[in-house]
This record gives sequence, C-alpha cells and structure tokens, in this order.
Amino acid sequence: MVTPLTVLKLGGSVITNKKKKSTPSNRTISQIMKEISPDIAGSLVIVHGGGSYGHHLAKHYRLSEGYRDQSQILGFVKTRQSMMELNKIILHSAIENGLPCVSLQPSAFVETKNKRIEKIDTHIIADLLKLRMIPLLFGDVVLDQKLGFCVLSGDQLVSRLATELEAKQIVLTVDVVGVFDSDPRIDRKARLMEKMAAADIKKLIQKRGKSTQHPDVTGEMTGKLREMLPALKKGTRVIILNGRVPGRLSEALSGKTPVGTVIE
Repeated sequence: MVTPLTVLKLGGSVITNKKKKSTPSNRTISQIMKEISPDIAGSLVIVHGGGSYGHHLAKHYRLSEGYRDQSQILGFVKTRQSMMELNKIILHSAIENGLPCVSLQPSAFVETKNKRIEKIDTHIIADLLKLRMIPLLFGDVVLDQKLGFCVLSGDQLVSRLATELEAKQIVLTVDVVGVFDSDPRIDRKARLMEKMAAADIKKLIQKRGKSTQHPDVTGEMTGKLREMLPALKKGTRVIILNGRVPGRLSEALSGKTPVGTVIE
C-alpha cells in the first residue's frame, strides 16, 4: 500500500534563533528529525525556511526587489551560501536519525516570473520518492524572468510542490500554536482557529490587510495562508502546528489531528 504524500515545511522561526544571525536551533532540529519515522521515506518531501540564515542577508541586499545594481550580486551569492549551510545542518541531523534525505537546490530547477514560479521540474523529486528517499529543499534565491532574480519563499515552493506532486497534505511547522483570529502576541482574546476553509483564509487576509505577526523578507502568517490557497483548491489538506512542541509533528505525519489548525 502506497502512503499518500506529505509536503512538510520547517519554518525558519522553528529551526533557527531569528534574533541571532546564523544561529540554528539544534535541539529543535534534532527533535523534529526524531519525530519523522524512516518508514515514511518515499512519501515525504521536506522544505525548510531561512530564519536567521537567509533572511538577514536577503534583507540587507534587498534581494526581494530583484536586480537593481551589481552590488547585489555578492548578496545573492552570500544568501545562497548561507541557506546551504543551514541545509547542511538539517541534512546532517536527518541522516544521523536514519532518514534517507537528499538535498536539492531549488534554483537549479525553478525559475520565477515577477516573483511567482513560472517553471518547475519535479521529475528528480518524483524519481527520488520512487526510490524511497526524502527530498530536502529550502527557500532559495532564484533567477527571475522579469526581475533578474528574487527570493523564492519556502511557502510558495511547498504549495507548488504539493500541487505538482498531488500531495494529500501539507504540514507547516511554525513557532505558534496555529492560526488565530487576531495576533495572540498583542491580543489576549485571540482565538485559535482549529478548523478553517479556503473562504476563511480569504476573510482573514482581508481583515489583517498587510499586517504580519513577524515581518520578514517573505511575509509571515497571512503570507503563508495566501500561498496555501492553490494547493487547497486542488484538494490538499493543510495543517499548521507548533513545531517546537514535541509530539505534534509526529501526530500529523501519522494521520492524527494534532493541536493546531487544520484547513481543508
């Protein structure tokens, strides 16, 4: 029996300390890898964010604006190098825990147009899954047909991969319980939305406007929700949970409903 595919996003705020430049959360990374059973190999794709690695550099060099002048080229290179350093840390932890992960650089097979994915070749990913391996990707800086280059968020990549590979579910690990009807950090009356539909996302986006819980280069919760809409339209279920709380990820990967937000 073939296990339905899950695309897992490891949020940058979960796997790094975003307050300290290039600082991984090694304990959390190890915990997460222990929660992923080797038996799921062939049915899981992992994408991780940049956190304190990619975001600081991308912001400093204004990479999200596209190519402006030659001074950004060094920033492009440094950001890529930084993301690969974080990827190496996660890969090492995965292999230590018996997970057959294979690192893939998105910019080698993804091209955008005005910051949106225009071309993506998922054949290698599909072939790795057939061999019961776990592709490990990351948010990247990629070539853009209009802007020269841009920042490709892990969230957009996750949604597109889920659509292309016909995944059953997307699991987004974040540093909060799930999606709230208002910002829980400033509103004590904020209510956890345990179940949502695409229509609820659209209403929430309109309510929040351009506000975010933790502004960064690629946006935060409202940005994540917006990126999930294409996958939801294709019938993919989305689970948003706190990746720092032990046991919640393993529950989601085993088919249970963890504490968090389920969107379908």
